Amino acid sequence: MEQKNCKKCNAEYQITDEDLAFYKQVSPTFAGKTFEIPAPTLCPDCRAIRRYIWRNERALYKRKSDKSGEEIVTVYSPDKKDLTVYSIDEWWADDWDATNYGRDFDFSKPFFEQFEPLLKEVPLMALRNTKTENCNYVNYTAESRNCYMSVVAYYGTEDSHYSYWVYSSKNCVDCSFVDHDENCYELVTSNYNYGCRYSLRINNCRECFFCIDLTGCNNCILCDNLNHKEYCIRNKQLTKEEYEVELSKIDLGSHDEIEKLKKDFERLRKNKIVKFATQINCEDCEGDDLLECKDVKKSFSCIRHEHTRYSHGGSQGSSWIWDAMGGSYQWVLESQHSGFGSNLMFCSGTLFCSNMIYCENCQNSRDCFGCVGLKGKQYCVFNKEYSKGEYEQKVAQIIEHMQKSGEWGEFFPYRLCPFGYNETLSHLYFPKTKEQALKEGFKWQDNDFAPRHSDEFYEPKDDIQEYIDSEEERKKLLSGVVKCEKSGRPFKIVPQELAFYLQQGVPIPHEHYDVRFAERFAMRNPRHLYHRQCMKEGCTNEFETTYAPERAEKVYCEKCYQGIIN
Repeated sequence: MEQKNCKKCNAEYQITDEDLAFYKQVSPTFAGKTFEIPAPTLCPDCRAIRRYIWRNERALYKRKSDKSGEEIVTVYSPDKKDLTVYSIDEWWADDWDATNYGRDFDFSKPFFEQFEPLLKEVPLMALRNTKTENCNYVNYTAESRNCYMSVVAYYGTEDSHYSYWVYSSKNCVDCSFVDHDENCYELVTSNYNYGCRYSLRINNCRECFFCIDLTGCNNCILCDNLNHKEYCIRNKQLTKEEYEVELSKIDLGSHDEIEKLKKDFERLRKNKIVKFATQINCEDCEGDDLLECKDVKKSFSCIRHEHTRYSHGGSQGSSWIWDAMGGSYQWVLESQHSGFGSNLMFCSGTLFCSNMIYCENCQNSRDCFGCVGLKGKQYCVFNKEYSKGEYEQKVAQIIEHMQKSGEWGEFFPYRLCPFGYNETLSHLYFPKTKEQALKEGFKWQDNDFAPRHSDEFYEPKDDIQEYIDSEEERKKLLSGVVKCEKSGRPFKIVPQELAFYLQQGVPIPHEHYDVRFAERFAMRNPRHLYHRQCMKEGCTNEFETTYAPERAEKVYCEKCYQGIIN
C-alpha cells in the first residue's frame, strides 16, 4: 500500500495493493515490451473531476452544422467556433473519413500538445444519441424511443421525458436514477416501481406517493422504512376501505395540494432513521446507490457491476473497472462514457471499441492510440492507419516518449476539454464558483444562449382536471410560455408531456425543468464516503457512508436498520 498526497488538492489518499495489482494487470504490451501503468497522482475525487469535465449532459444549444449549415441541437455552444460539429446523421454518414485528418507524431513535442489540434479539427458528434427512435432532444441515450429532454436513457426506455439516468423504464416523467419503472413521476433512486410519484429510494412498489425507503409496498402515502406493507398513511395501517376514503380526500391533481404534501414530505425526510447506504442485492460492496453488484468499492450508481473501484454509473454486466463511467464494459481504466467494449484506458466517448488508449469519440474500432472520431478502424495512431507491426512499434515509441514527459498514465488535461466547468458533470457533483474554477485551470461558460420571452406569460391552472375537461385550455397551455415561479426562466409544456399529465392526473408543473431536476438531484447524497459508526445505542458497527457526520439523520448499520423496519 502507498500513502500519497494529491498533486491537485493535496489531500491524502491511498493506493492499495489491490489497485497496484490491477494497474499491473492492465499494463499494455507493445513490440514485446510491457509499459506499466503508474499509480495515479490525483486523489479519487480529483480524478473524477478531471474525467467529468468531458461530460456535458444537460447544457444543450442550437448552432449551425459545420457540414450542412443547417441548425442542429448540440452540447457545443455556438461560441465554440474552434470546434467542428456535425449532426448525428451527418457524423455517421459514409461521405467523410476521420483518417483523412491523420498525421505523423512529432517526437520533439509532448503528446497532449499534439492531440489538441486533432480534437479541434476532427468533426464532433452533436449529441451522444445512438440507436434511438423519435428522440431528437436527448443526450447520452441509446436503444430508446419517444423520449424528450432526457439524459442517460438506455436499454429500451420509452415515452420518458425530463428524466435522468433512466434505464429500461416506460412512461416516466421527471425521474432520476431509476431502473425498470413504469407510469412514474418524480421518483429518485428507485427501481421496479409502477404508478408511484414524489418518492425517494423505493423499490418494487405500486401506487405509493411521497414515500421514502420502501420495499415491496402498495398504496402508501407519506410513509418511510416499510417492507411489504399495503394501505398505509403516515406509517399507520388502514383497511383497504379506510385507505380509499382517506385517499379520496386528497386531490393529487391539484398543484396547491401537491405543494402542501411536498412540505410534509420534506419534514419526513429530516431527522429520520436511514440505512448507511442504498445497496440492493449486493455482495461485498462499499458505496451508495448500488443495485445487484458484487465486489464494488468506493463507487456509486452502479447496476450489475463486479470488481469495480472509484467508479460512477454503468450497468449490464460490467467488470474490472477502475475510475470509470460508462455502459457494459470490461477491463477499463480512467475513462468516461466508454461502453460496450473492453481494454479501454484514458478514453472518452469510445463505444463498441476494444484495446483503445487515449482516444476520444471513437466508435466500433479497436487497437487505436491517440485518435479522435474514428468509425470502424484498426491500428491507427493520431488517426493515421498502420499495419499491425508498424502500429506496435509506433505506440511503443510514443509511450516511451510520454514516460519521459510525465504524460503516461495521466488522463487528458483540463485545457483540452471543450466545455466550461459549469456546463459539465463536474459542476453537478463538485460545484465551484467561477473564480474557483478559473483559478484551478478550468474553463467557464459565461454566455447565456437560453431563449428570451418578452410577451405575456401563460399561468397554468391549479388542477389538472381543468385541462382534462377543456380542449380550449389545453390549446392555450401548449401554445403559451410558462414563467418558472422560482428562477423566472421561460419554459413550454410539450404535447407528449401534457399527455402524461392528463393520463396520470398530475398537475402542470410551475417550475422550469432544470429547477425540477436540481431539486431531485439535491435529494441524493454527495458522491463522497465518510467513515462512521452506527448511531443505534449500544451498536459499535462501523461503515462507509455518504451521510456526512453533521447531517441530522440517524444513520444505522444494516442489522440495526432491519431491526426498525415495519
